[in-house]
Amino acid sequence: MRLLICLSALWLSASGAGAAEVYDIDPSHSTVGFTVKHLGISTVPGKFAKFKGTVTLEKHKSTAAKVEAVIEADSIDTGIVGRDTHLKSPDFFDVTKFPEIRFVSTKISPAKNDKFVMEGELTMHGVTKPVKLDAVFGGEAKDPWGGYRAACSATGVIDRKDFGLTWNKVIETGGLLVGEKVQITIEVEGVLHVDKTP
Repeated sequence: MRLLICLSALWLSASGAGAAEVYDIDPSHSTVGFTVKHLGISTVPGKFAKFKGTVTLEKHKSTAAKVEAVIEADSIDTGIVGRDTHLKSPDFFDVTKFPEIRFVSTKISPAKNDKFVMEGELTMHGVTKPVKLDAVFGGEAKDPWGGYRAACSATGVIDRKDFGLTWNKVIETGGLLVGEKVQITIEVEGVLHVDKTP
């Protein structure tokens, strides 16, 4: 799922010239979340608590932007211990065998105003598939500690079956116990990386 991933929208607004800049995801001010249908009638939210990533951009060359993100599959959290244990099992993510979810961007396209479309390759459960996310630039600012930050949000939908997450049960009405479409919702704040090597 994503990481999630919308970060390149941050850097398309950057100005100036010079060498490539690297932004680090700030996990304490970012969220990688998802929702999925239960019994076809309700929506269950969840998130991944542990993730990291970077965005590298050479100023004025937005098409050269590269986004890389890694999520720890074992950090999945839906608020219910029993459900999380099942999601970590071989029925779903099989976190012992596939401990990481990875995303690498392949293309970034401006849409309208502060909106962007990000395409990339998502690797989950040992399967790599192309995905597309709609991103919105949130803004940029200096923080009180001398750093420089930028933020954005992104949304998208994936089919978990595409990644081999096929476990399910048919309920009495003929519907599915667990929805197959997963809605991804990401909020990211990035910090401009400063090389402190003397």
